[in-house]
Amino acid sequence: MTLTKSIKAALLGLTALTLAVPAMADQLADVKAAGKIVTATDMHYAPFDMIVNGEYQGMTKDLFDGVTAELGVSPVYQDIPWTAELPGLEVGKFDIVIAPVTITPERLERYTFTIPIADATVSLIKPAGSDLVKPEDIAGKTVGVQQGTAQFKQLSAFGDSLGGVTVKEYGTNDEAFADLAAGRLDAVAASMPNATTLVKARPEQFALFEPAQFGEPTYFAWVLRPGEDSASLAEAINAALLKMTDDGRVKDIQEKWLGAYTELPREVPKN
Repeated sequence: MTLTKSIKAALLGLTALTLAVPAMADQLADVKAAGKIVTATDMHYAPFDMIVNGEYQGMTKDLFDGVTAELGVSPVYQDIPWTAELPGLEVGKFDIVIAPVTITPERLERYTFTIPIADATVSLIKPAGSDLVKPEDIAGKTVGVQQGTAQFKQLSAFGDSLGGVTVKEYGTNDEAFADLAAGRLDAVAASMPNATTLVKARPEQFALFEPAQFGEPTYFAWVLRPGEDSASLAEAINAALLKMTDDGRVKDIQEKWLGAYTELPREVPKN
């Protein structure tokens, strides 16, 4: 074979190899090409997600409506049970979980998180008139919590440190709050936004412990699949959230749904 033929053969081989290597997936490009982003959330998690007179409302929707407007795509909102959301994300049933997900070290190893959207520090709610006061008073009591949540793990650890707490798991916070109102529970553990919203709406039935919060400060965020293909979408969402923070939209949304503004980290907490 001549030198010229050898060079041509080598070039053809390189071309074939290049064609055989698939292009790296880019979720942001895919979303923009589709013109939509498919989400999953549990619409029974006030004040973040709720159905009012058949209409999806809440802090999550207001925030994500703003983000998708910045991205130039339409949101597709789906009501999915919490326990099915992260498994469904992993197998590609939707693009993102916008239910507030507590950032934990274990989850950081498995998923791509956006920057925080809210405080998620766990808090305790009791029936109005209960003689329980401080968090330590739940020792030996029965406390409800939503199953599969970071609040469940924190409650279990806190209960162990007190010598034992009977933890009862529920599919939704609403179910736990119903049992608390019916006298079947001594307390319920939930994130601070969920707890304050409930007590503000129904002060004749519920009250917060004093102090209400226990454990380490934690934050809620949205979740994408792990890997480089999701990095561009996460970066675009973070940029939109930061823009909304700087121009005051996040403050307005927090005050609308939470009654106050909390400054949040501008990066994803690593622990």
